[in-house]
Amino acid sequence: MSTASFRPRVLVIAEAANPEWVSVPLVGWSMAQALGEVADIHLVTQIRNREAILRAGLVEGQDFTAIDSEAIARPLWKLGNLLGGGKGKGWTISTAVAVVSYPYFEHLIWKAFGDAIRAGEYDIVHRVTPLSPITVSPIAAKCAAAGIPFVMGPLNGGVPWPKGFEAVRKAEGEWLSRFRDVRKLFPGRNRMLKATRAILAGSRQAVREVPAAFADRTVWLPENAIDTARFNRVAPQNTAGPLRACFIGRLVPCKGVDMLIEAAAPVLTAGRMHLDIVGDGPERGRIEALVSQFGLGSSVTFHGMVDHHRVQDLVVDSNVLTFPSIRDFGGGVVLEAMALGVVPIVVDYAGPGELVVAGTGYKIPISSRDQIVADLRRQLERIVADPGDLPAIGACAREHVLANYTWSAKAHQVREVYDWVLGRRVDRPDFAATQTGAAVSSGGS
Repeated sequence: MSTASFRPRVLVIAEAANPEWVSVPLVGWSMAQALGEVADIHLVTQIRNREAILRAGLVEGQDFTAIDSEAIARPLWKLGNLLGGGKGKGWTISTAVAVVSYPYFEHLIWKAFGDAIRAGEYDIVHRVTPLSPITVSPIAAKCAAAGIPFVMGPLNGGVPWPKGFEAVRKAEGEWLSRFRDVRKLFPGRNRMLKATRAILAGSRQAVREVPAAFADRTVWLPENAIDTARFNRVAPQNTAGPLRACFIGRLVPCKGVDMLIEAAAPVLTAGRMHLDIVGDGPERGRIEALVSQFGLGSSVTFHGMVDHHRVQDLVVDSNVLTFPSIRDFGGGVVLEAMALGVVPIVVDYAGPGELVVAGTGYKIPISSRDQIVADLRRQLERIVADPGDLPAIGACAREHVLANYTWSAKAHQVREVYDWVLGRRVDRPDFAATQTGAAVSSGGS
């Protein structure tokens, strides 16, 4: 059978996979759906996603299976939320607690699918979520014993807190991140890695987190991509009047919205730019107070939480996305803005810094808070003084995303990995080397 006609049978494990949510659940759902283009898949997910998946038109038993692990997952989720302070903070704590409950989820999967896997009814088992690199998958070793390749990822996370932001770390409830290296001691981690045939790493940091002994099975592949049905408009990039900037994301300390307000205050006060803030969170009151303190009430609009399907309608009239997050693993909102032709301005650290390559946006070096504010202010002042480059940069950003970061493109990239682990191609895929601008570029436009 030719490679073109061969469709591998893949059991896709995505504990978080929900078409009606955002962040990791939307990644899990979108990846699983996209993989249907290149493989015959069966999705296994947690029961909390069942109703949304049924509403999306999938048939239970035929297309997906919902595993009820709530007896362990729910009380531990509540504990993680309590320890992390709730309200979208304490990510490291919530992840660590989820790590404890996850093996039970896979235990139930093996009870349901172990016989089928051992009988060779699947060519590959692929764990898409959790994205966390510290979560141990006991199924990996069981698949290896059965002679079935286990693929994991894209994994992401483990990004160290940048120096000089201790107050932000404390405000985020991230005290547990001080002990991040303890994860290397988790029981079963090395056994899982030895049994895994391909490790998809969602960032350069995630690549570095993989022990050197397993580097030869690691493939760089960012986890985020664009649904072209949700993001199908094009920013007009009108530069004739006051420019429009936007921020999209949770209003939490690490996103740096306070730095954005401080940096943009001069151009906002002068009426040369308007800022739209799309999102909500525990920092909203503080940000609103800061806007009032600078007298920017007429220059900043708070839109609150917006349904993901409506985001593009608010953002498409923007010229730039201002996203000074100091610790973002993926940066999906950066891709969403770029897909519309909106020019990103990001802090060059972790996910966003990798997504914005030469010619597609602007990157502010990671440094102290005061320096980031100063650099961001200078960049905004340059842009409003001479916005003539924005249309060309926006077009380049859009082209880059459509070529490399649609879910369809992502599925075909994963299919290359499948062919590699199944012995249908000799060379390990290298997606970083094929992208225009090179994803490891440290320079901006």
